[in-house]
Amino acid sequence: METIYLGGGCFWCVEAVFKKLKGVFSVQSGYMGGHVKNPCYREVCEGTTGHAEVIRIEFEPDSISLKELLSVFWKVHDPTTLNRQGADQGTQYRSAIFYTNDEQRATALSSRENPGNIWWEGKIVTEITEASVFYLAEEYHQDFYANHPGQPYCEFTIPPKLHKLETNFSHLIK
Repeated sequence: METIYLGGGCFWCVEAVFKKLKGVFSVQSGYMGGHVKNPCYREVCEGTTGHAEVIRIEFEPDSISLKELLSVFWKVHDPTTLNRQGADQGTQYRSAIFYTNDEQRATALSSRENPGNIWWEGKIVTEITEASVFYLAEEYHQDFYANHPGQPYCEFTIPPKLHKLETNFSHLIK
């Protein structure tokens, strides 16, 4: 089992996508990359803690490679907008890869340089940083889309990401 942390805007959105992938054992929403211990959602949303909303992905590399996970990552969020995903603005919504070992770092750097066939215009601004302390988000954030599919934000934002997943990565879906 391996662990990687990805920030691609609101954690509800990326969590919903990565939970569908084969070889992914678990996906949890949380916070990383800040300077405040044990931040809560309200504090992170204020943008003063330095944390990004991230997901922790535990995956089986024999079933899905980090390169495949990152291919999905590059397609389902916009890695060219600094501190923004759609209407969500602030450093807490930055595009980020938090790696846990040197091999992950090398794979992340390589994939950022050659992300494959992405359709975003502009320079990729995704931060690639060594993982630090992961703070698990509050319980009501876990499996948010599965538990609240009719919530207006989810209804508007997540289905297009899932469509990109199904259209481009059907071979990776459970």
